[in-house]
Formats: sequence, C-alpha cells, structure tokens
Amino acid sequence: MPNLSSTPRNLAAFLSGGVIGALGGLIGLGGAEFRLPVLITLFRFGALEAVILNKAMSLIVVATALPFRASTVSPADLVAEWPVIVNLLAGSLAGAWFGAGWATRLRSQTLFKVIAALMVAMALVLLAGHGQGPTAPPFTGVAQIGAGVAAGFGIGVVAALMGVAGGELLIPTLVMLFGADIKLAGSLSLAISLPTMLVGFARYSRDQAFAVLFRNKGFVAVMAAGSVLGTFVGGRLLGLIPEGVLLPGLALILLISAVKVWRHD
Repeated sequence: MPNLSSTPRNLAAFLSGGVIGALGGLIGLGGAEFRLPVLITLFRFGALEAVILNKAMSLIVVATALPFRASTVSPADLVAEWPVIVNLLAGSLAGAWFGAGWATRLRSQTLFKVIAALMVAMALVLLAGHGQGPTAPPFTGVAQIGAGVAAGFGIGVVAALMGVAGGELLIPTLVMLFGADIKLAGSLSLAISLPTMLVGFARYSRDQAFAVLFRNKGFVAVMAAGSVLGTFVGGRLLGLIPEGVLLPGLALILLISAVKVWRHD
C-alpha cells in the first residue's frame, strides 16, 4: 500500500488517471495498458491487486465509452454484426475465466514478469496493428469461426491477466480477420470487451485479493473519473498528433514501463 495520505493520493490518482485516459483517447482506446504500470510502480500495489483495480476501472471506462460512441456507430449497426460478436465472445469469455484463474495462482513476482512481457507485446501490436484499414478476410466459413474463437480466447486471457478491456487486440482482429471498418471495429470491441471483463471480474471476486477494491473504493472512483475525463479529452484531440510520432512514442512508454514492472520488487 502507498504511504501517501488520502488527499494527495487521490489527487495523484485523478491526475494520473487523466493523463492515462488522454493517452488512450489519442488512439481511440481506454488507456488501461498504461494505467497498470502506474498502479504497480507509482502506487505500489501488488501484482494481482493492481490487475483487479485496473479491471474495475476498465469496466467503468468501457461502460462510459459505449454511449459516447452511439453517435458514431448506431446500436442497429452493432446488432447487425451479432455473428462476429458471438464468434469472438465464444473464445474471449472462456479465455477471461481461464486467465483470471491462472493469475490468482501465480506468485506475485511471476505475475510481474508475465505483465511486463505482455506490455512488450502490446507495444509491438501498437506499432504493427493499429491504424490498419479494412482488408478482405483471410478466412471464410468454418475456418473463420475457428480463427475467431482462438483469437477471442487469447484476447480474453490477456485482458484478464492485465485487467484491460482488450481493445488494442480486438480492433486489429476485427479489422484483419473480419474486414470491419475501423469505426465499427471500435464499437464492436467495446461490445465484446464488456461481457469479457465481467467474466474475468467474476472469477477474480472469488479470490481474497478482491478485497483490495473495498479498501480502495474512493481511490478507484477518483482514478476512474480522471480516466473517463482524460479519454474524452484525448478523443477530442484524436488525429492532432501524427501517428508516425504518436504510436512510436506510446510504444516507447509501454517498453519503459515494462522494464520497471519487470524489475519491480
């Protein structure tokens, strides 16, 4: 637990949440991948506690983002894509349950290492997979369904282990595997992320580390509020910074954070 008194700690939580949300908003995501290392290195929560706190705040940010995007992509457009949603959920729900269960059994130091490795992977995905336009799906029929379930399972595991919504993986998957338009993919990822996170959250609730939420409910509310505000501001600034500068910069932040988490004691 941090040694900061309540007021400075909550102020730090709100400000860091705002910066993190803005970073995520600049690329159309919630910023949870940036929030996790802050919870570990700045606020010094244990690995599993940080993941659970990150998961709770990610739920709040995603639930808030869904109505924000209704003006961009209508609910009718999402309903029309129900086969894609069901396809990915078939894997992601199972992956979220498995990943959360695995996380609760890992030693804290091992979980730190796993989180650091996943952050490096996120940085690579950010550089290679973000901003791609729709392409012709590489598979059709049963092969596409199987690939969707497998991809969903992997995304669910990663989302549970890091406490993130998984949009940084879902959006490239929707674009490349299903040929979705990038705007539609952003809303579809939220529709898939919410039930996936709820399943992971339900699995974490069975572990004693889940009590960290009740001990830090004020902290969670303040940091989540900062994240929501930052995401909104970052979304308004979307496109202001060229992707050729923004994406490498954000990937570098993730890599530096991964090193800090790997070395964290």
